[in-house]
Formats: sequence, C-alpha cells, structure tokens
Amino acid sequence: MEVFRITLPALVLLAGLAITDAQAQTLPKIDEFYFDNDSAAQPLLAVPGDAADAVEQLMKLRERGRKAVEATTQLASLAIAQGRVDLGKSLYQEALAATQVSAVQGRAVRWNHAWDLYRLGETEAALGEWMSLQAASRGNPGWVPPTYALVLWTLGRRDEAVRWYAAAVRTEPQQWSDPDNYLQLLPHWREQDRATLAEVHRAWSGSPPVWP
Repeated sequence: MEVFRITLPALVLLAGLAITDAQAQTLPKIDEFYFDNDSAAQPLLAVPGDAADAVEQLMKLRERGRKAVEATTQLASLAIAQGRVDLGKSLYQEALAATQVSAVQGRAVRWNHAWDLYRLGETEAALGEWMSLQAASRGNPGWVPPTYALVLWTLGRRDEAVRWYAAAVRTEPQQWSDPDNYLQLLPHWREQDRATLAEVHRAWSGSPPVWP
C-alpha cells in the first residue's frame, strides 16, 4: 500500500473527547451468556481493503460525500497502520463527531477505533471505548467476552480475564473450549492477539471459574 500523497485539511480535535482511563472504572457485571449478534462489530470498509488504490478511492468518496463516514474510518485505520498516527486519530475524531453511539454506524466507528487504539498499545483507552459500546448495546453481544478477556489479560488483570473467558465458554462451549477454532472465530484478529487469547484459555482450563 503506498503512503498518502494527498494533504488533508487540518482537523480540529474536540475538547473533552479523550477516552476515560478504563482502569479507574469498574467493569460491568458478567452475565451468564452472550448470544447476541452485533452488526457493528466488524471492519468498517467503504472499498476493498486490499485495493491497490484504496486511498485514492476513499478520498474521492469523501470529496463526493458518499459513504463519508465509512471512508473516513477506513482512511483513519490505514493511516495508523502506515505509522501516521496523528493523522489517523484526527480522522477518527472526525468520524466520531459525525456519528452517535446509539446508531449502528456510530457503534461500528467506535468498535474499529477501539481496535486501532489497542493495536497502538493504548490498551486502557481501547477498553474504555469497548465498555461504552457495551453500555449502548441491546442484549449481550458475543464479541464482549473474548475481547474483554484479551484486553484485560494484556493489562495484567488476569483473574478478570479468565472470568470473562469463562463467559465465552459458557455461551458457546464447542467453540471457545478449543483454541484451534480461533482463526475461524476471530478472522480479523492478529495472530499475536489470538496467541494471547490462547494464554487466557490455558489459564481458564487450569482452573475454570464456577458460575455464578
């Protein structure tokens, strides 16, 4: 993927949008099952991610006002992946300001934003974003237990990580009891993240928490 050659307009960051330190917050109570699908929990793409001219296509969509939020979100993620972190964060703030967490599109922006924060090593901020998404969700989305297990283990909150992983196993025991299923279950995760979740699995299998 070639780097950006287009100078984007200066984007003003809105005061007060900094994500709350997740370590200062109490995680929600773990429920027994997490069966609900969440259509927002997927990469938000305006054009195919492997397109050689993805940046140019996305810029044209922004200029034309077509799929502007999707294009801006995808550009933000591409910029961060290319090491242009400040640009990526500015683009994300634009997409966040244009959407509401109560809408599917807005939730998709925030879900993607959380993953890019996590990949940048801003783990506490990522958890805070995911917590806000869960709070705005209807029901119990299936992405919550494995995602929380990953991020909490990364933060060193390992007992909590194991308890959240146990919720995934209770919900779908045939899926989450075997790490060999991770590639199918978590196709958008990096291999290193699946490996981290496998560490949580080993801790869970060594001493599965009882419910409740």
